[in-house]
Amino acid sequence: MIKKGDYVKVDYILVVDGKVIDTSIEDVAKENGIYSPEREYEPLGFIVGEGNLIEGFEEAVLNMEKGEEKTVIIPPEKGYGFRDERLIQEIPKEMFDTADFEPEEGMLILANGVPAKIIKVTDDTVVLDFNHELSGKELTFTIKVCEVKPSGE
Repeated sequence: MIKKGDYVKVDYILVVDGKVIDTSIEDVAKENGIYSPEREYEPLGFIVGEGNLIEGFEEAVLNMEKGEEKTVIIPPEKGYGFRDERLIQEIPKEMFDTADFEPEEGMLILANGVPAKIIKVTDDTVVLDFNHELSGKELTFTIKVCEVKPSGE
């Protein structure tokens, strides 16, 4: 059984709002129209309990065994958190004068190294949303354990 400190490799399928939005499985990506030829589709490897993945995902693999598969629903508080209106900011459009692009609604940008989505553009201002795109969402993961290396091995 998987415990904290174990190195595991898992295949996963992430469903949000009834739609597959991410997976480590190439065939599933192709079937759902999210395939990217630049991406390597392979099991995700991580050390359980190090906090490199969202809390709910790490908790889900605890006590699983190699070959086991299960589907879990992760609430926002154990995923990407709830939306925070304080993370929506309006800035002067002139701040984009030196950028190598014209700001457009829906565009994902890095603002001082922090990812943000442009949600509104007017003649004078640009509204940025710094919330994670999956904040406030319930995440449904199907997880299959492919490999387990107990800690200390």
